[in-house]
Amino acid sequence: MHAGTAGLGLALSVALAASTPARAQDLGKIASDILHKSMPGDKGNLTKGDVAAGLKEALSVAGGLATERLSAVNGYMGDPAVRIPLPGVLGQAHKRLSPFGMAGPLDDLQRRVNRAAEAAAPAAGKMVAEAVKSMTFDDAITILRGGDSAATTFLRQKTEVNLRQALRPQFTQALQSSGALSALDGAVAKYGAGVLKTDTKTWLAEEATTGALNGLFYYLAREEQAIRRDPVKRTSDLLRKVFGG
Repeated sequence: MHAGTAGLGLALSVALAASTPARAQDLGKIASDILHKSMPGDKGNLTKGDVAAGLKEALSVAGGLATERLSAVNGYMGDPAVRIPLPGVLGQAHKRLSPFGMAGPLDDLQRRVNRAAEAAAPAAGKMVAEAVKSMTFDDAITILRGGDSAATTFLRQKTEVNLRQALRPQFTQALQSSGALSALDGAVAKYGAGVLKTDTKTWLAEEATTGALNGLFYYLAREEQAIRRDPVKRTSDLLRKVFGG
């Protein structure tokens, strides 16, 4: 058993011992019910620590696969499911002009924004991995009561605000390096953004960060679902023990 799993099991034992007998019995029954109803591979030998560790490993694996996919060239731009559109008035102009082949500067800007998202994806993935490590047994129980992307949903709710704050400097740098901020000046000058009430570079960075996080959590959920549903995706003994296969 991994050291993290043993530590979690010890902490749980201490918590149960400190509870009243009725409370301990209730917690044990809830965990047992969830384990046996939710884990298709359970043969009756799963521990509470196994479940928490299994969910952490599943999210870690899912996050790694999602990050690898999105950080590749065209990970965002080449994928309609997560491609980041231009926001606001620039996006509206892009949609109107593209069918007539008149949106060259906006095409370039969108490509650079998506390149920035691809460059920032490893940093975002690392932050998600750190958040996964902080999950508790109570978190695991909450997740097991949900659907097959419940872990991703929980993780996003728990971490998105901090992720956004931590990722913004990374993303702003990626926008700068990709040339998107320079391209933005030309696009704004040509197509106008007078209705904006904020600095255009700040606005683009906020919108692009949202798009990048949407893409990351989209594929994190897809990978989590695959691990839950497909035995081939369970690539470790712990994942097979918890999820079956």
